[in-house]
Amino acid sequence: MILPDVIAPNLDVLFCGINPGLLSASQGHHFARPGNRFWPALHRSGFTPRQLKPAEQAELLTHNLGITNLAPRPTSRADELSAAELRAGAVVLAETAATYRPKVVAVVGISAYRTAFSRPKARVGPQPERIAESRLWLLPNPSGLNAHYQLDDLTALFGELHDTVVNTPPLGPPAPPAR
Repeated sequence: MILPDVIAPNLDVLFCGINPGLLSASQGHHFARPGNRFWPALHRSGFTPRQLKPAEQAELLTHNLGITNLAPRPTSRADELSAAELRAGAVVLAETAATYRPKVVAVVGISAYRTAFSRPKARVGPQPERIAESRLWLLPNPSGLNAHYQLDDLTALFGELHDTVVNTPPLGPPAPPAR
């Protein structure tokens, strides 16, 4: 099952996961595995006033947030994706950002980002390049399988993004077509 995006124009942040896990795909909700720390980190960092459940993902839009994925194919582990799938996802993500114009696109998954965007040394945080007109931000994968980052670490990193978004003016109207 292809997991539909939670998206609208002019979001503050469009979070981009790597791909749906098997449980997320079967339930139809992003970050649905109970051990995933996305929802707690999102709340604890100030993005949402309470911790949303995966089934409440549509409520993200009321907080000017959304979710998409780099690759649509569900897998049990992100490392089952090919580099070609991730690179193709980066192209689609750029098109999505150009269409929906979020302030920030936040990719959650360091290794996947490095592969998808051919940035082998990218570090967590704001990236020097933009994706369409949106700022690009890199966050760790919140999966419970990612032992390198605990919930407090994720909360702090999501909090840096939150603080930046709160202090970033919205994008202006689209530029007129080139002549």
